[in-house]
Amino acid sequence: MRQITTDSFAKGPPKGQDAHVTQAKERPKEVLDATSLAIIDQLQQDGRRSYAAIGQAVGLSEAAVRQRVQRLTDTGVMQIVAVTDPMQVGFKRMALIGISVSGDLQRAAQTVELIGAVSYVVMTAGQYDLLAEVVCEDDTQLLEVLSAIRSIDDVTRTETFVYLKVRKQIYSWGTR
Repeated sequence: MRQITTDSFAKGPPKGQDAHVTQAKERPKEVLDATSLAIIDQLQQDGRRSYAAIGQAVGLSEAAVRQRVQRLTDTGVMQIVAVTDPMQVGFKRMALIGISVSGDLQRAAQTVELIGAVSYVVMTAGQYDLLAEVVCEDDTQLLEVLSAIRSIDDVTRTETFVYLKVRKQIYSWGTR
């Protein structure tokens, strides 16, 4: 297991964890037409569906679908990834951590993002300034992650919500 400290943030996630971090970038909003939405819908049903099959379903050639998918991924509108259930691939603890920040929210969020066990970070309005989802090997790693978050400048408080069972997790809201 990797020791989690603020010094280790720059080293990236532990071996075996995805190093990709999705961040909302300031870019022009992609206007999606009905065909692009239909392509996204096809991929949400089956991310391994062939471009030829998608083309047949949406009325485009395989090449046209390939180009559109490339544009959608290049602009950050969508990603194509394998989604696993962390509890079934060896991780024993998942949690959502509410984080209160008294100072520079952007800087605190950027620092939290660098912690390898953190899979999701959002800035919020409400009781907490940030919410961070973590996937840990065990309770010991969760404690290390909490200690690392609490040591970040301007973090004043955390509250941890340990997941007992994930009942629903969907990714089909992209075309509504």
